[in-house]
Amino acid sequence: MAAVLEARDLVIRFITGEGEVKAVNGASFSLEEDSILGLVGESGAGKSTIALAVLKLLPSTARVESGSATFDGLDLMQAGEDDLRRIRGKDIVFIPQDPRAALNPVMRVGNQVEEQILAHTELSKREATNLSLQSLREMGLPEPREVVYRYPHELSGGMCQRVVLAMALALKPRVIIADEPTSSLDVTIQAEILRYLKAYCKDQGSSMVLITHDLGVVAQMADQVAVMYAGDIVERTDVVNLFHSPRHPYLGALLGSLPRMDREQRRFAPIGGNPPDMLNLPAQCPFLPRCPKAINECRTEPKPDLVEMDPAHWVACYNPHESASVAGVT
Repeated sequence: MAAVLEARDLVIRFITGEGEVKAVNGASFSLEEDSILGLVGESGAGKSTIALAVLKLLPSTARVESGSATFDGLDLMQAGEDDLRRIRGKDIVFIPQDPRAALNPVMRVGNQVEEQILAHTELSKREATNLSLQSLREMGLPEPREVVYRYPHELSGGMCQRVVLAMALALKPRVIIADEPTSSLDVTIQAEILRYLKAYCKDQGSSMVLITHDLGVVAQMADQVAVMYAGDIVERTDVVNLFHSPRHPYLGALLGSLPRMDREQRRFAPIGGNPPDMLNLPAQCPFLPRCPKAINECRTEPKPDLVEMDPAHWVACYNPHESASVAGVT
């Protein structure tokens, strides 16, 4: 299947008063048409940084040192502002982690949805109003004709997220980049929104990069998964292999630390040690100090490249797990 969005060898740095933060170190992935890619990892792994880089929305303290991100044959890293304005908000949309912070606090939410539509179409004001009402209705907002006159502070967190979704999805984008889109919501609203996003992608043929640290969300939503650790993608495969045949020791340990419902579990198995200092990353594998499977090659060689070890299963490790039963995962 063809890739609608493809990132290659992205290297991203942040300049701080303490030094240079090596946020992303050569990350590559492909988002196929009509599919959902889960980008998973703990806080600080570089997931959101990749998303902002693809959209060229990184803060001024960050720089993309090398790499490309291609959409429809256009390298977004080299694209001009006119091309980016045409694509962002219409063909590629971003759903942020904090919906309330994403909305203008002094502007009625209906006007904000209309503004997004008018910026990318030649619709009249009346047509944009009707489309915004339709989009809000599709998001499940009660009484959308009343909601459009409200300000963000008058809405609950779940309602704000539905407004943000209405803005993002009104123009039927081809690519959705969702950064922890439900992390601030209660579990009931979270489940509703995730179900809607998955159904939307299926019905519209859209593709989505879903950024999350929640493996339960990955299991529910994703077709393909890329696992990040300390700025590197260390494993990339489909969602079935992710849970049933993890190869990288970090992923195996991560899955092994999860509580199990299918059998008795007396103790959790946390990952030992601490994440690396992103200001002083080692030349070797960044998981080395915490890895239970480290061998001499891990200590003496530069960090391994991402290699296809099984069909459609890429791993960056000198001593990966071989079996499908890893760290209590079956």
